[in-house]
Amino acid sequence: MIGSAPAFWSRRTSLASLLLSPVGCIVGAITLRRMKGPSQIVPVPVLCIGNPTVGGAGKTPTALALLARLSRQGHAPFALLRGHGGSLPGPVRVVPDRHDAVAVGDEALLLAAAAPTIVSRDRPSGARLAVAEGASVILMDDGFQNPSLAKDVSVLVIDGAAGVGNGRVLPAGPLRAPLAPQLAAADAVLVVGDGAAGEAVAAQAARMGKAVLHGTVRPDPQVVAALRGRRVLAFAGIGRPDKLATTLRTADVEVAGLRAFPDHHAYVPDEIAALAAEAERIGAMLVTTSKDMARLRAPAFAAHRPAIIVLPIEMEIGPQATLDDLLALAFTRAARRSLQPA
Repeated sequence: MIGSAPAFWSRRTSLASLLLSPVGCIVGAITLRRMKGPSQIVPVPVLCIGNPTVGGAGKTPTALALLARLSRQGHAPFALLRGHGGSLPGPVRVVPDRHDAVAVGDEALLLAAAAPTIVSRDRPSGARLAVAEGASVILMDDGFQNPSLAKDVSVLVIDGAAGVGNGRVLPAGPLRAPLAPQLAAADAVLVVGDGAAGEAVAAQAARMGKAVLHGTVRPDPQVVAALRGRRVLAFAGIGRPDKLATTLRTADVEVAGLRAFPDHHAYVPDEIAALAAEAERIGAMLVTTSKDMARLRAPAFAAHRPAIIVLPIEMEIGPQATLDDLLALAFTRAARRSLQPA
């Protein structure tokens, strides 16, 4: 069970990274050229939550936090995403009682519980469906490097501890394209959690005149209170599975072990049965993420679901004034765009 990135992605002097750098230069050039491609426009603001690297940085909790904030401000936000891991090409509005992770992906199910959500591999088609369904603003989860839908504001999410790794482009490192051009195309960076690596990216963004936000992940206090004093066996198939163990340990929960799976891993019943048996053997409780539990909704997992505890998290983003300025900027830019001749 492997859920982590190559170790050399965090070491700039790695021989493997150096040997792969020429390939990374080609990949980066192709991505940057694609980012300059034509874009289609929709008549509502589009906010994009992306990241400059592959792997988990916290886009989904960021999207959930922004959807909630936009709703509190009186807007009608719709989430738009590709539906990674799902089979439906879309565009389709997600109905949690009818769709599962096999159809629309785990992230779509989480977002759909918070706001109307559209899954579409063709993002402009998905955006048009959102507008037709009543969206006053679209929050696009991922797609920063995809030019097909015009964005009014883009925020790049950075993991504070990991930053951008060794600063090289795939496959030599975790970057999807060279960092500086990506920062230039964004409006802000959001650093999630503490860490010098993330702060270095924030400092670079600030020097380029970009807004800088900071995010803090807060686990559900009631669940944490119930877990204290108990041993837990954590498992996760997310971009960075170690984040689950870190969150638990930071909350003073004893983690007997972590079983890491690849991002968006499609669990099979035998895997969950093996985890349950291991937890029973070591006298621990099984704990996982909301995203992982979204993939365990099928009847085949019904016997084991009651024994699995989900640790919900929330993202707190600040400074709030900077965040609200960014949200307002999206509406301002969309309004100006509507006044331009076709």
